[in-house]
Amino acid sequence: MAREEVTVLIRRLPGSDDISLPAYQTAEAVAMDLCAAVVDGTHLSPGEIMVVPCGFAIAIPVGFEGQIRPRSGLAARSGVTVVNSPGTIDPDYRGEVKVALINLGKTVFSIVRGMRIAQLLVVPVPRVRWVQVEELPETTRGDGGFGHTGQ
Repeated sequence: MAREEVTVLIRRLPGSDDISLPAYQTAEAVAMDLCAAVVDGTHLSPGEIMVVPCGFAIAIPVGFEGQIRPRSGLAARSGVTVVNSPGTIDPDYRGEVKVALINLGKTVFSIVRGMRIAQLLVVPVPRVRWVQVEELPETTRGDGGFGHTGQ
């Protein structure tokens, strides 16, 4: 089955010729890896948040969103994740793509130039039109909130 494709314009920023552009790592992957465009290696201490540049800018088409998500292996092994997961890249943003990382681990984490630090998905997002009503349709769950199933 053929996948739908969307065209996204990308601009490599000066000084990042050696940094890989976002890329799928396998034929069936849904997210593209993002690499760190730090000038020199840097360290992320436990509890620290750092905004890491990726060396490129993109033009997400109207009706789509860029989602920046953690790399599961990095999070599981080191406790390093995306602090605002998923981060959003809006269609009207034209600045450098950056990733806000946080170290939830117990040891200092080294970030080196070119390291794969996060993932990017480009997904369709519908525009919402609100319709105010006096009552909402009934469901089995109703207004059961957090933990309502007891699990």
